[in-house]
Amino acid sequence: MTQQDIFAAIRAEVLAALGRIIPELPAEIVARVEVQPARDAAHGDMASNAAMVAARAAGRKPAEIAAELATALAALPAIDAATPAGPGFVNLRLAPTAWHGVVRAALAAGNGFGDSTLGAGQAVNVEYVSANPTGPMHIGHCRGAVVGDALAALLAKVGFAVTREYYINDAGAQVAALAWAAYWRYLQALGTTMTEEEYAALVPGGLQYRGEYLIAVGEALLAAHGPALAGPDATPAPPALWLATVRETAVAMMMASIREDLALLGVTQDVFSSERALVAAGAVDRAIATLDAKGLIYEGVLEPPRGKTPDDWEARPQTLFRSTQFGDDVDRPLRKSDGSNTYFSNDIAYHADKAGRGFPLLIDIWGADHGGYVARMAAAVTAITGGAAKLEVVLCQIVRVMRGGEPVRMSKRAGSYVTLRDLIEEVGRDAVRFIMLTRKSDAQMDFDLDQAVAQTRENPVFYVQYAHARCRSVLRAAAEAGVLADGGEAALAEADLALLDDAAELALMRRMGAFPRLVEAAALAREPHRIAFFLYDLASDFHMLWNRGKEDATLRFIRAEQPQATRARLALVAATVAVLRAGLAVLGVTPMEELR
Repeated sequence: MTQQDIFAAIRAEVLAALGRIIPELPAEIVARVEVQPARDAAHGDMASNAAMVAARAAGRKPAEIAAELATALAALPAIDAATPAGPGFVNLRLAPTAWHGVVRAALAAGNGFGDSTLGAGQAVNVEYVSANPTGPMHIGHCRGAVVGDALAALLAKVGFAVTREYYINDAGAQVAALAWAAYWRYLQALGTTMTEEEYAALVPGGLQYRGEYLIAVGEALLAAHGPALAGPDATPAPPALWLATVRETAVAMMMASIREDLALLGVTQDVFSSERALVAAGAVDRAIATLDAKGLIYEGVLEPPRGKTPDDWEARPQTLFRSTQFGDDVDRPLRKSDGSNTYFSNDIAYHADKAGRGFPLLIDIWGADHGGYVARMAAAVTAITGGAAKLEVVLCQIVRVMRGGEPVRMSKRAGSYVTLRDLIEEVGRDAVRFIMLTRKSDAQMDFDLDQAVAQTRENPVFYVQYAHARCRSVLRAAAEAGVLADGGEAALAEADLALLDDAAELALMRRMGAFPRLVEAAALAREPHRIAFFLYDLASDFHMLWNRGKEDATLRFIRAEQPQATRARLALVAATVAVLRAGLAVLGVTPMEELR
């Protein structure tokens, strides 16, 4: 049995046996038959609900079907024991030969172990990061970037056609505030005698961005335009003279910096979409017209919301979208009373654009503070596409950076927060990526700088990379000792795996066998952190076997006097390498050859 997904292989056997007991079962009944890990390892390796599912259609008692099914399954070479249980379950204990098939499947697949056709080539757009281009990426952006990137890789692994996208929020008040802040750095570069507070008093809404990262923007503006953007004696000129130019330069330089930060994190996106370009192309007006043609737009006054009043609420008639028809709790404004568009309008146009590019599935990675925005956006996508596209949103909670048990709050470069670049420089890209995936995305987390560089079991990325490095050291030692024989590692699939019968060896194989099923489940749940959890458990199983070999000479990986047992154990080690590499590839983490 060398099929990658051993659970799928056993399910096929269960269905075949069930079909012989109860011929011509309806397809909808067959689809509900499951084979899952047993809840209690004492009861076996797997359990099936087949008898319970089929009982009503067959007009028989579940326990009777379970007894017949158990008898049929127990006769299979891959199954050591099949036992009826409870109201109609069948518990299965697999023969060691079944787990040996997992080793061979992993050796054959390599990094492709766990690949599947679940997605059937369906196009999916995963939009993540999409930070306002107003400054360096910070720790909050980092979590969304890692989650989005790992999710995109996970979806690709199970057969979706994935496009990774970044939405540049380069229209609106935040970008205007950036331009004012960059202009101040330009005036400084010119040698203005104004104080920062004097300038701030002239800025609509105050001077918001004061980090040192904008000094370079001011210097670039001076180099490109000289004093042409300023008034006499380096005083501010009317905004009409400089605002568009400064905004364009500042956004371009911020996006260049953001791309550099993403590259440091190992994130490369396929598409960068500009909000400003979308608005300029009339996409927002077209989106509103489409909704209007569907009878989903009206003029009205919304009731004042409870609690904090949102920015888009006004006690005046507005252009409203009937989002309550699609599951939202209230209708939503598209245009303000002065005729300007709301942020929501622009977002509708953007998602309509994504759907129009051929994506029936849209997945957005947002900060948890946008949780209240999900229902309206999902309603808008359903409405404007007529249900042809679906929006899913993965929320990421905040991250606190800790050192010595205390929060780290400040970056010299940004002035008010910990930047992504600072974090990577301190602990390394692999640690950042792996640790960001050690909690479910919607759970708050503390990123402990001390733990991230510790060489202990409590540091998950070290623990997993150490397992890989140990595996590779065994294979290198085997090659140096000449015990791999002809064909090297590639020939290990032909080893006599029946010699692998120790409980620790079988436990490692069982763990590897769970990976393909887990990959599909994690992709369907949009939860890449499950891969990180699995890798930690797999590493733990390997380290346990390693330590057993130190205590019991019969379990050592390389024993010159037992070449056949050595080859079998080396096959197990090489399979562990394959599974570790397959999982780390999803997370975007480097499998280390050795650790010092």
